[in-house]
Amino acid sequence: MVVGEDSIARCWWGTEPEIYRDYHDLEWGRPTTEDHRLFEKVCLEGFQAGLSWLTVLRKRQSFREAFSGFDPETVAEFGDAEVTVLLGNAGIIRHEGKIRSTINNARRAIELVQEKGSLQAYFWSWAEPPTSPPTEIPATTEQSTALSKDLKKRGWSFVGPTTIYAFMQSEGIVNDHLEGCDAREPCSQARRSLVSPE
Repeated sequence: MVVGEDSIARCWWGTEPEIYRDYHDLEWGRPTTEDHRLFEKVCLEGFQAGLSWLTVLRKRQSFREAFSGFDPETVAEFGDAEVTVLLGNAGIIRHEGKIRSTINNARRAIELVQEKGSLQAYFWSWAEPPTSPPTEIPATTEQSTALSKDLKKRGWSFVGPTTIYAFMQSEGIVNDHLEGCDAREPCSQARRSLVSPE
């Protein structure tokens, strides 16, 4: 834990720079239920693989513009012409495999919505009841490994267990804010309406 000059206690990783601090305070761990945002985040976590999340965070607005606000219906229609344009876009991470993965995953997301009703219904079905604050933040869990396996079986790509656990943490499917972090209880309160208490 780190207490900043503003007297706010934060998880050690969420202190600097300002864009990271805002992400920690206002986004990370807060339950997300809107399908476009869930799709956006699972794709951005895929782009982050092998890189710093800070790199992705700084490019997020450019990603949103390049991928039509991460609307799965629109992205699913992208073809080779759009891939060529995206590969020339310096505002995003120009990795062809990850770009094509996002297009593929948009098509898989549509299939998932047709089956489950929404991405929210699917992803939040993997949430477990609230637990005590973690003493250490793991890279993967049994749950993220199982969710990763299920997504891969459904044809998704760039959704390994580590990527999926980072997604679960960021979207509040798990609450990994540490004991004493000022953001932990607000995230817990918001999560209780979506996950049955112990």
